[in-house]
Amino acid sequence: MAMRNQTSMIEFTLVSFPSVQELQILLFLILLLVYTLTITGNIVIISLIWTDNRLQTPMYFFLNNLTFWDILFTTTIASKLLACLLEEKKNIPFAGCVIQTYFYFFLGTVEFIFLEVMSFDLYVAICNPLCYTIIMNSRACLLLVLGCWEGAFPSVLCPTIVVSRLPYCTEEISHFFCDIAPLLQAACIDTHFIEMISCFLSSLVVLTSLVLTTVSYTYIISTILHIPSAQGCQKAFSTCTSHITVVSIAYRSNIFMYVRPSQSHSLEFDKVTAILTIMGTLLLNPFIYSLRNEKVKEVLRDAVNKILPFCTGNLESLINGDSLSHATTCN
Repeated sequence: MAMRNQTSMIEFTLVSFPSVQELQILLFLILLLVYTLTITGNIVIISLIWTDNRLQTPMYFFLNNLTFWDILFTTTIASKLLACLLEEKKNIPFAGCVIQTYFYFFLGTVEFIFLEVMSFDLYVAICNPLCYTIIMNSRACLLLVLGCWEGAFPSVLCPTIVVSRLPYCTEEISHFFCDIAPLLQAACIDTHFIEMISCFLSSLVVLTSLVLTTVSYTYIISTILHIPSAQGCQKAFSTCTSHITVVSIAYRSNIFMYVRPSQSHSLEFDKVTAILTIMGTLLLNPFIYSLRNEKVKEVLRDAVNKILPFCTGNLESLINGDSLSHATTCN
């Protein structure tokens, strides 16, 4: 195969799901439904947090940012995935591929820092409640959120630049988006050293965050078990379990995909894992936070109760107006 360098590579062809072409329309409809539900669920949570004073606390401030991240991360991958399932030519410009790679790993890194910050917030709220408002003040919360976004920026920039400068032998990328593993497989040079660096950086981000998050939740659970009030213990566990559920899902899937020494395994299995992680897991996040959190459920119930009478009243007014108009016409 002729050697190509990065300057001659104009675009890549995404080889998404060649073995299930006859099912691509069905897969498109399913993933479109999942994507729509994910975006809708996150928009509902953001709207509730912004409009209800009961959710104007640091924990929900961080949750608001996490749901915003959820929308960005899902859209970064899902938009091209849905297009690939419909289009015959599944091409992506070289520059667009590099940008997608950067934002995929940038937003992924932001997620783990966010989860770590949210576990610290929960640790302060449960283990040191008397100093909570002093420690987690508005300025501290804003700095922590800015730190999440700014901290992820340099950690992903250098690997992305390295990948963008590789010489490529083929235009075909065996994936539905520009992930690091299929890009390295398409390169013309031995990428073993780059794979090791990629594994090291992924391990550094994911495992460091995992250790710090685990330490926080260990202290949190230990404190909860010593709460004398059964009601207080139950309320604390209700808040804690939603966090732990999201954290366990996020770490399990990403450790499986990226914290490993070799990228030479089957990419077909990676595609299935990526869909379950990107679409399935992110769909669960807003529902976990709403169904496992009593305060969010309470606010959601109040919002629904306000909306339903308003809609019912408008419908009755519309029906009565039509009836009156019909009666006047008949007379």
